[in-house]
Amino acid sequence: MGTTQLETVPEPKYWHLKTVLSEALDSDFAVGEVLPNERDLAARFGVARATLRQALEQLELEGRLQRRRGVGTTVAPPRMGVAVGSGRHDWPGAAGDAWQPVDCTEAVPAAAVARLLDTEPDETVHTVRRTRVTHGQPVAAELLYVPSASVPDLLAIDAPAGPARARAVLRELQRLGPEGQDRAVELGSARADDARELDRLPGAPVLVVTTRYFTEDGTAAVSVATYRADTCRLTFGDSGDLEITHDNHQRQAS
Repeated sequence: MGTTQLETVPEPKYWHLKTVLSEALDSDFAVGEVLPNERDLAARFGVARATLRQALEQLELEGRLQRRRGVGTTVAPPRMGVAVGSGRHDWPGAAGDAWQPVDCTEAVPAAAVARLLDTEPDETVHTVRRTRVTHGQPVAAELLYVPSASVPDLLAIDAPAGPARARAVLRELQRLGPEGQDRAVELGSARADDARELDRLPGAPVLVVTTRYFTEDGTAAVSVATYRADTCRLTFGDSGDLEITHDNHQRQAS
């Protein structure tokens, strides 16, 4: 077989440097250690600072490095492993749920979400915003869409807005008889509101996990959770637990 056009293109210099730097991070630096400045690193590896900067930016995107204001560039801790499999997870708001409610509004969801919910294009739904923090670091933001039909006993007087309203919606959702769920995972870019909560720049790479919760009567709710791509990795299997890898130790959390 002949070579393709891509196979004849030489590897960019910064990409080769990224590989070399990655190996150096594993052998010569510890998690949290501050890297030497760009001038010293460029001299150490015999490259131009522009090439070094490209390699460092790529390693930051891949979650190997973190740039901290007032500190410098440090070696990032291992990514968290988020299990995504066929295991049956608890419903939102169940005991042990690690998500923290932030707010709740009523709004018309995006067309793709409305199709999953099987609601009318102009129908408003309860939109619960939640966040997730691990080891003191924000790692995910979620929008949970709940049609009024799923929580018919929810009253405006239960809680008008804010976290209390979000908890009221979750409490009513728990009254339903869960049948199961399905989910899809894709790479995306952080929207402005998610970027603020995740302490990232708008457009930063994220992992978007869309989960549909359903009962025997149909879809009860849809979750769109945005995870920081630089700190999270997805693991697949039958377990419904969240597997967290931190400082070379594994922990299991529901």
